[in-house]
Amino acid sequence: MPKFLQQRWHGYHTVWAFLLLLLLVISLTWYNWKLGVIGLLLSFVMGGVLLRAEMRFRNDLSEYITGLSFRVKRVEGEVINTLPFGIILYSEDRSVEWTNKFAADLFVEQSLIGEPLQELFPQLVGVLQARKDKDSKEAVKEHQVELQHDSRFYRFLVIPDERLVYLYEITELAVLRDKYENERLAIGIVLLDNLDEASQSMDDQQRTALIAKVSSEITSWAKQYGVYLRRLSSERYLMMLSYKSLAELEQSRFVILDTVREMTADLKVPMTLSIGLAFGAETISELGELAQSSLDMALGRGGDQAAVKAGQRLSFYGGKSNAVEKRTRVRARVIAHALRDLMQESDRVIIMGHKNPDMDAIGAAIGVWKAASLFNVDTHIVLDRSNPSITRLMDQVNKEEVLAGAFISPEQAMQMMSEHSLLVVVDTHKASMTMEPRLVKQASRVVVVDHHRRGEEFINDAVLIYLEPYASSACELVTELLQYIHDKVQFTPLEATALLAGITVDTKHFSLHTGSRTFEAAGFLRRSGADTVMIQRLLKEDLDEYIAKAEIIKHAKMLYGHIALAVTEPGRKIPQLLIAQVADTLLNMTDVLASFVVSERPDGLMGISARSLGRMNVQVVMERLGGGGHLTNAAVQLDCSLEEAERRLTEVLAEIEGEEGLFE
Repeated sequence: MPKFLQQRWHGYHTVWAFLLLLLLVISLTWYNWKLGVIGLLLSFVMGGVLLRAEMRFRNDLSEYITGLSFRVKRVEGEVINTLPFGIILYSEDRSVEWTNKFAADLFVEQSLIGEPLQELFPQLVGVLQARKDKDSKEAVKEHQVELQHDSRFYRFLVIPDERLVYLYEITELAVLRDKYENERLAIGIVLLDNLDEASQSMDDQQRTALIAKVSSEITSWAKQYGVYLRRLSSERYLMMLSYKSLAELEQSRFVILDTVREMTADLKVPMTLSIGLAFGAETISELGELAQSSLDMALGRGGDQAAVKAGQRLSFYGGKSNAVEKRTRVRARVIAHALRDLMQESDRVIIMGHKNPDMDAIGAAIGVWKAASLFNVDTHIVLDRSNPSITRLMDQVNKEEVLAGAFISPEQAMQMMSEHSLLVVVDTHKASMTMEPRLVKQASRVVVVDHHRRGEEFINDAVLIYLEPYASSACELVTELLQYIHDKVQFTPLEATALLAGITVDTKHFSLHTGSRTFEAAGFLRRSGADTVMIQRLLKEDLDEYIAKAEIIKHAKMLYGHIALAVTEPGRKIPQLLIAQVADTLLNMTDVLASFVVSERPDGLMGISARSLGRMNVQVVMERLGGGGHLTNAAVQLDCSLEEAERRLTEVLAEIEGEEGLFE
């Protein structure tokens, strides 16, 4: 019997009260025995009555508890079987020992007793293997997982210590949740990114017909995927769609990009689209801003592609064609004047390129240094140390006292940087890739001059951005700026040669990624005193390096018919410059449209250099591995083994081949 019932006032307390009464009666008898005898008799009578009442209470309580227990046992099986959730007990070997009716009804065609849980619910295998770690203070006692069975959804609550599984049906909740997610709003912007170039030689009637033809194709595409499309201007459209439609568009890899390009392939300049899409923001206004930002990202990468910003995920689709060269120089002139004003307002200009700088980075830095020196502004170029790709150029720089004195270390630059200083970043737009990322954070004003396709990481707070992916090199962009930044720019032969050398290296001696503006910039530099013979000496190859390249090329193999893959021997460390040179050399081989070279670098990282002739976007391949670059020139550094780097590269190539094909 429960103690709280035994300790009632007419229980043990009654006994003590009776003993006290008996003691008082005995005391009374001492003074008056007649009254004492009467009191004693009354006490015994009262004690008997109390004892009988207590016994009756206990008998009634026992009968009540017995009856209640019988009723509970009689209905407990029915209650468990009618619970609105399932109960499964499993054995040590993870086979079903017992289930209630709810769980058994999931498999009406068979008995669950003795069946392995792994076969009934394969998704539970990882959860069933979990065990409480008795040595851990934060041991996991239960696991929850959602599973689908026969078009219905269930939430499983697994308690490994008790070998017990609870399951609740959440079909209605899951359907509503999926419906909510699928119907969430996404906003996009479609832009005919080269309408002026494509219709340059057309009259008004032909231009209108071209726009109508492309507009009809875009409208049909939008209807096919349930997209609301609203034309804002002759070259811009607003898209409103659900997340489900967005997922279908991503699954289709935005085929409208290829459709419009192929439909206008007979034009001198085929029409291309750029699409920016955003999803996952809290407000519609924020969605619109993200959509515009995604469009800017697509345009910054050269156009002819779609950029999708979904939460923290940023994905790119398309981008198979080279960026269209813009014929107008208006932008170059505007940027040059803005840069001139910023330089004149600054007490000091600090110029910085990317880590392990090449000819293009050093040449562009020297060009910006020249521009700032025209306005008598204290200017310095940040260089931590030389490397084989710029050794010969730096030897020539050191012969000129004024130019050599402009180079400073990153530590010196950190000390010189002030609130009124201007930082100019050349040949990269990623803060993490700069020679000293702390300078970017410390600088109050940053200017970016770069020719690489825009990546997810970007110096967004820059006061001036000159990002033109159509350009061959940063030196080409700087050369154009120099023609507008001052009325009379007079180069020394070394300054002009450094700029021309940067263009020469990035264009592979004017064979790749060149436009009319490239040759115009080269002509301007040649007229300004650039020494082509010196460039030839700067770019001469060492015999030992040539033999080393031949050793690497000897191990090359062909993938997918047109991809050359060379992997160096384990333990052999190759400088990044030599890795890139081998990739360039492989492109000269017959039937090779793209090349990849994988090797261990002296710093212990695995370097992968990728090159193509334009029919394959190697930038997308390298971005999936964490790197970046151009459509025809990209690279990545991985912190893993040589075998792992090769495996990851081949897996990415296989994924792209399965999704949309490797070649245009």
